[in-house]
Amino acid sequence: MKNDLILRAARGEQTERIPVWLMRQAGRILPGYRKLREEVKDFKELVKTPALACEATLEPVNLLGVDAAIIFSDILVVPEAMGLDYQMLESRGPFFEKTIQTAKDLETLHTGTTENWSYVLEAIKLTSGELNGKVPLIGFAGSPWTIFAYMTEGKGSKTFSVAKRMLYSNPELAHALLKKITLTTINYLKDQVKAGAQLVQLFDSWGGILSPEAYLEFSLPYISAICNELSGLVPVIAFPKGAFFCAKELAKVNCQVIQLDWTVDPTDARQLLPGKSLQGNLDPCVLYADKSVIKTKTIEMIKKFTIPSGGYIANLGHGVYPDIQIDNVRHFIDTIKEYKL
Repeated sequence: MKNDLILRAARGEQTERIPVWLMRQAGRILPGYRKLREEVKDFKELVKTPALACEATLEPVNLLGVDAAIIFSDILVVPEAMGLDYQMLESRGPFFEKTIQTAKDLETLHTGTTENWSYVLEAIKLTSGELNGKVPLIGFAGSPWTIFAYMTEGKGSKTFSVAKRMLYSNPELAHALLKKITLTTINYLKDQVKAGAQLVQLFDSWGGILSPEAYLEFSLPYISAICNELSGLVPVIAFPKGAFFCAKELAKVNCQVIQLDWTVDPTDARQLLPGKSLQGNLDPCVLYADKSVIKTKTIEMIKKFTIPSGGYIANLGHGVYPDIQIDNVRHFIDTIKEYKL
């Protein structure tokens, strides 16, 4: 591995400089990706074509100089692998024609296996070969609660009230679905590691819409189960977006890294998450500012995270937005790479 900064930082080790990558770095900020989307209108076709997914994965490494690649895919590989198909509608996001509402619906689902996501594994193998040790490759999946939210709601939502209704009206069914999603996700992530992923990130994108009590019952135990199964294989990054209210409980999860959103003060995180490496957490909207503001805000962030030094991976607090200028993204990355520890 020519550049193992992120792997070392994930293990809590001191690094000679701060490593950096971006969530959604292989997206519409990049000219190559925009060209791909013009040629391939169907997002799912792009995800399911290994050569194209590989191309999208590599572009930010080559163009932006980030310290890791993250495989180009989608968290909804998991529900589709379980037998619940979806469409990705332009400007609207995912849509499930069928949703899970009853025990009978649950019976139609199966636990996903290797053949259900073979295209992702092929993309990982291709990308690993192309990277040839240049930087690590990150695999990922959605948390069981986040996947549950889409499988029951059928689409994105501000409140996910349909999904949350099941938690309170039929908790037994909710737990049965969450357990099935968890088993599939464990299989999926283990296969990604076998194919060549050197870290994995678990995106709990909708954790923050739950109350602390609901989070501790319906999200965190399933994240913890996945982390336990991946323990000893590769470092795991958990991203409990909006759920820092459960920081003390998150500290006990068997993962190496916690990704923070921009609402969390890094100084508080260091105190409440002892022994964890941290990742994050600049508000992506800072990248709309001029370069002097980006540099100032980035350095302010770094200083909060690097006391004490070590165990830090720079990133945004969420994925980079598609209309942010690529020069501003590059300036953020360069500021971090040039910072003297």
